[in-house]
Amino acid sequence: MEFNNNIPIYMQVIERIKQDIVSGKLKPGEKMPSSREYSNELGINFNTVARVYKELENEKIVFTKRGLGTFITESDQIIEKLRYTMAKNQITAFIDGMKQLGYTKEDMIKFIETENNYLEGNE
Repeated sequence: MEFNNNIPIYMQVIERIKQDIVSGKLKPGEKMPSSREYSNELGINFNTVARVYKELENEKIVFTKRGLGTFITESDQIIEKLRYTMAKNQITAFIDGMKQLGYTKEDMIKFIETENNYLEGNE
């Protein structure tokens, strides 16, 4: 994983795990690697991974079973809420960026439709 020096590493790891959950790469109920295993895999400090797991547990995205490890939530409702929040953040950033470029709402809609057609090969 490549890290951005402008964003704390723990926040980048949290976002990666969230993305992996909403995309289905990490499944509900799946066991996460131990903090030590994950820190070795990512090449980061053990304490950073411990903080990541604690933050995710506070958000109820993961849960810990004493002596067994950390697991992805099994709640479809929590995962769907996470997915919605992440999508909302993406669209908000898009809208803000487009407004800074001088695009109106109508311009943005046309731009999305044009790009979508291009991506689908319909143009």
